[in-house]
Parts: sequence; C-alpha cells; structure tokens
Amino acid sequence: MRSEVLIAARPHRRPHIECTGALAARLTEPQTVHLVSAAATPLGGDYLHIRVVVEAGATLRVRSAAATVALPGPATLESHAVWTLDVDGHLDLDPEPTIVAAASRHHASTRLRIGSTGSVRLRERVQIGRTDERHGFWSGALHADVDDTPLLRHRVELGAGSVTDDELGTPMAAISELHYPDDGAPTAGTPLALAAGGCLSTWQGRRL
Repeated sequence: MRSEVLIAARPHRRPHIECTGALAARLTEPQTVHLVSAAATPLGGDYLHIRVVVEAGATLRVRSAAATVALPGPATLESHAVWTLDVDGHLDLDPEPTIVAAASRHHASTRLRIGSTGSVRLRERVQIGRTDERHGFWSGALHADVDDTPLLRHRVELGAGSVTDDELGTPMAAISELHYPDDGAPTAGTPLALAAGGCLSTWQGRRL
C-alpha cells in the first residue's frame, strides 16, 4: 500500500493536512500534529511518504500517537518510509520509535531543506525486534541542506545483515538527533558540531 501525508504550517493559521492510504494526521493542538495509523502499516511492500512544509514565521511540532511497527508482508520483507521536509520556520519532529519486528527490512530516508530563517529539531528512534527477536533490518539516511549549502549526509544500519551485525555485540537500537542552528543541545548521545552550523548526536545500544 502507498500512503501519502502532507502537512503544511503557515503563520497565524492552522496547519493544512492531506492524507491518503494507511497513515493519517490529526491536529491535536494549534501547532501540533500527530500521525495516526488508519490501518496496519508499514507491512512488507508498503511505501510511506510524509511531506512537511513549514513557512517562515510558522512553528510546527510533529508527533505520532504510538510506535511504528514494521512487519513482513506476504510477498516481500521490505518496506519504505520517506520524509521530505522543507523548513523556513521552526520544525520539531519527534515521532515515537520504529520497531522492526520479525524478519522485516525497513528502509527510512529523510531529505531536509532548511531556509535562512529556519530552525529544526529532528529525532529518530529505532529498535530492532520485539522481545527475543533479532532478525529484522533497518537502514536510515539523512540528507540535509541549508538552502544550497550541504549540512549533513548521514546513514545508519542496524540488525541482521548490517555492517555492525555480530552475534556477540551488535547494537540493536539507535537514536539520532539533529539540531539546527543550535550546536549545543542536550541529547541522548554526544553532540557533534557541524561545519555549517547545528549539531548531530547518535546513540546505539541494545534496547531503547
């Protein structure tokens, strides 16, 4: 199934929301939108595309109502989630964790453009497996620019078949957090200042 969500925040107005497929969005506070599953997703074969636009002078917080559980589908193990973020105001994006269950293989990618007046807090949390599961795979990629200036190219893999896969000590959970233009925000990991401004922290371990 293909699911599409558009959230557009404008100053002094409620966010504009459009949704199709198994993923919906609900306005829960004047500047806060929660993502809600209208059906089980992502299953193997599913494609989620979430586009967020924040105009200059606007503030938007994006959350999710519950954790996202990626499951195998009847024909394929692979599912995809793509975020496209265009930020000229302030965006705080912090959904609940993604749980990669059973032997599913989930691929997430985020493309972020920050304008000259934009600011961002972006947090992603991932756990491979439910209790006693360790066969899932997750990959996450972040491509971030400030206008036309590259800010960050970041990629992480976890789970079975990843570059860190090791029966003795492979990490099974990760937290990545990007702040811009703040370069000293408190995070779960150690903040790494970026050359073009802002900071990135990445934490890995056994469980969230």
